[in-house]
Amino acid sequence: MLAVVGWSGSGKTTLLEFLVAQLAARGLRVNVVKHSHHDIELEPPHKDSARLRMAGAAEVMIASPYRYAILRELRGEAEPPLAEQLARLAPADLTLVEGYKWEPLPKLEVWRPALGRAPLYPDDALVVAVASDGPAPADAGRAWLDLNAPGDVLCWLTGWMAARAKVSVEQAVKEG
Repeated sequence: MLAVVGWSGSGKTTLLEFLVAQLAARGLRVNVVKHSHHDIELEPPHKDSARLRMAGAAEVMIASPYRYAILRELRGEAEPPLAEQLARLAPADLTLVEGYKWEPLPKLEVWRPALGRAPLYPDDALVVAVASDGPAPADAGRAWLDLNAPGDVLCWLTGWMAARAKVSVEQAVKEG
């Protein structure tokens, strides 16, 4: 499991899209958990599933021959912790978590100095690598990857995966 973190507009999703496509093309099963601070509308309000959810259903599963989704309405409950969300996922070779900066997970930071935001890595020892379009500072203390060379980031990621023992989601969550 690896969290991909960084400020909005840094290119996290673009990088993840490339990495997931490349890993999937190699036959790996990759899960992604994407955190959002915004309300999520996954279905038009006039569709049956949305109408049933708005009528008060706790969860609605939409199923087809192509995919399924479970929509759970929190109705004022606290957002479930990441560990609870991860427990819903099927097994995978790699689970990538976009966001969740605060979680105790190994992290790949995507950082663009031009955004004018401070990097996260100096204050977070769990950032194992930084993908940036800026030069590496002398005191980076971790892998520094060229964000404009996503193949290099992929190479680092596959090496990072190979060096780590395969663990279940439950083990990863317990171990932090």
